[in-house]
Amino acid sequence: MTPPVLVLSGPLTRDEVSGPCDALRALLDGGGGGGGSGRVVVCDVAGLGPAGLAAVNLLARLQLTARRSGGRIRLRDPSPALCALLDLVGLRFEVEGQPEQREPPLGVEETVEPGDPAA
Repeated sequence: MTPPVLVLSGPLTRDEVSGPCDALRALLDGGGGGGGSGRVVVCDVAGLGPAGLAAVNLLARLQLTARRSGGRIRLRDPSPALCALLDLVGLRFEVEGQPEQREPPLGVEETVEPGDPAA
């Protein structure tokens, strides 16, 4: 089942978080995202504009809203600057198209070179 998508656009001000949080809550409560504890909403952040603290604030609040509703969010098309800023402040988000952190990427295999000691 394809998760619902919440399209976020900017530029943002620090106080513009209640509308997107309400929209996210409605998507999660509306049965979107597969139901149960695995409910996911994809947040399309391509239109947010320049990465800044307003975007970080919004995404942190959306993540908190999702968790309180028993779901989670996944980012679509974050800019490299936004990813770097989120990493700098210590916020971790699942990004669409990237493997989950606990799973190795598909097609990557560990190899052992002849003469390497056994681990």
